[in-house]
Amino acid sequence: MTSTRLERLYTALAQAGLDAVAINPGPTLTYLTGLKFHLMERPVVLLVTEGQDPVLILPELELQKVGLCPYKLNAFAYGENPIEWDAVFRRAVTSLGLDGRKIGVEPRQLRLLEFRHVRAGAPEADFPDASQALASLRLSKDESEIQAMRRAVQVAQHALEATIPMMKIGVTEKEIAAELNVQLLRHGSESELPFPPIVSSGPNSANPHASPSDRNLQRGDLLVVDWGAAVDGYISDLTRTFGVGEIEAEFRRIADIVLAANAAGRAAGRPGVPCANVDEAARRVIEQAGYGAYFTHRTGHGIGMEDHEEPYMRGDNMQMLYPGMAYTVEPGIYLPGRGGVRIEDNIVVTKDGVESLSDLPRELRMIG
Repeated sequence: MTSTRLERLYTALAQAGLDAVAINPGPTLTYLTGLKFHLMERPVVLLVTEGQDPVLILPELELQKVGLCPYKLNAFAYGENPIEWDAVFRRAVTSLGLDGRKIGVEPRQLRLLEFRHVRAGAPEADFPDASQALASLRLSKDESEIQAMRRAVQVAQHALEATIPMMKIGVTEKEIAAELNVQLLRHGSESELPFPPIVSSGPNSANPHASPSDRNLQRGDLLVVDWGAAVDGYISDLTRTFGVGEIEAEFRRIADIVLAANAAGRAAGRPGVPCANVDEAARRVIEQAGYGAYFTHRTGHGIGMEDHEEPYMRGDNMQMLYPGMAYTVEPGIYLPGRGGVRIEDNIVVTKDGVESLSDLPRELRMIG
């Protein structure tokens, strides 16, 4: 599987006019090699150029992982003394003849730490942005990837259902988030979650990216829960909204509007239409209801090994959808200082339409 991905990488590099790529720990490195490394004080870099075996620079304590790669890697290992690391990097980069060449990097991923070591071995090289070339490799998911995401959705849904009984008036946002974390692990998520769950109540729910606080649930609150699981390296990213006790009429109204916007966004996706159509379909519902100013973010984003990756469901994104793409549909309405509603589902593009991997009830659920 990963050797095929390596061949696709060579094609992507040629199309982008790149001679090589330098990749540090993260989704791309794992996607290409099957190996997992943590970002830490000891740098790890994969160097790939066509016609030569890939090179992996890593600490000696990680050497045993090299044998797990399905194809040959030339390993350059270093010890604990940082003074010696530059010399090892120079040997590794020189072995591929990369000085003066175009070595693509991921600016959002590669740290200055790794960049300086690579540049020490190729001081005359150019380091252009390879984000698009690398993102193209992961845009279309194969069946094994989709199945992992499907399991991640099921784990997340079961974990939330197990958490709902303790979501009552007086419980804090942090307590709900803690219980949800436990339930995610109990139901089969990997320990490294895709992101910390968002649990926001009352006025906090009007902040799309709020962090759980010590605020207690109160009667009349809206409660937004945004959470996900990870299975076999692939993630889910879901959101549901709850009403605590009796809620005001406008809260029920915006919940109905977001529900309709979510349905419109899900229905808009299919092969051959631009991502913009998904955003426009969901946004139109909210704008026509008079709440356009309170929908303050894009309708969705790609998902896979990361919880935010291409493609992005924005009104200006004319990238065409095609089978295997996976993304979220998550419209919301946020009334500042009062409360907000968001409903998020995970979607996969099929040959003739789309499939929602998530099927947890989308309607406003009452708790308390």
